[in-house]
Amino acid sequence: MDLRDRDILLTGGTNGIGLALTGQLVGAGVRRIFVVGRDPARLDAVAARFPGRIEPLRADLSVPTEVDRLVAAMKEGAPDLSIVINNAGVQTLTDFICTDAGAYVPELRAEIEANFAAVVALTCGLLPHLIAQPSAMVVNVTSGLALAPKKSSPVYCATKAAVRAFSKGLRYQALDHAPQLKVVEALPPLVDTDMTRGRGRGKISADACARQILQGMRSGRDEIYVGKSRLLRAIQGLSPALADRIMRNG
Repeated sequence: MDLRDRDILLTGGTNGIGLALTGQLVGAGVRRIFVVGRDPARLDAVAARFPGRIEPLRADLSVPTEVDRLVAAMKEGAPDLSIVINNAGVQTLTDFICTDAGAYVPELRAEIEANFAAVVALTCGLLPHLIAQPSAMVVNVTSGLALAPKKSSPVYCATKAAVRAFSKGLRYQALDHAPQLKVVEALPPLVDTDMTRGRGRGKISADACARQILQGMRSGRDEIYVGKSRLLRAIQGLSPALADRIMRNG
């Protein structure tokens, strides 16, 4: 996959892995990046950092009507769109047993909408457009937690596992009926971002993670195992129970 002169939609592109991807995609010679984020100030900062290359789009992906509006805007304003990177994600730390589990429900509904439902809606809404291109790609960023969950955020892990299953099923359909469309899953390990501040050890940088994702996109891999997620995959292949024990406490 040649990234030069491409128009790309990237969700969650104003911080963390997404911001690193934005910078590296610009460096790779893409034509335009439609960067989706919730914070207008962060969107303006990214557009100012890469003048002429960024189209900032404000949308809260936990709100279905805003996702629908985003799909409509892309269909109308991005005729040459050929790559969609579903990177945005929300993680809610939850203790269902020792606290009032019901109090989490509004947050968790928003988490499911942003992490899973929005990925499905954006991908499906833009699929006819992507399939019409000579070559196209959907990249869904999940997590090593899609392979083995941790106890502190069960719903986040479940959404990432759901996106993993969705990506596989969609890939099978594309292989049969639309081989010009590549469906890719990227599985980062623990990355040093705002989401993980104060938690975990042995993190890789967002830049290192983004670099490996881009390398995997260029090489045409179906699944991009970033950093330690490669080791987790190998361990799970040998002993799923061991992988679960390693990941249980995050």
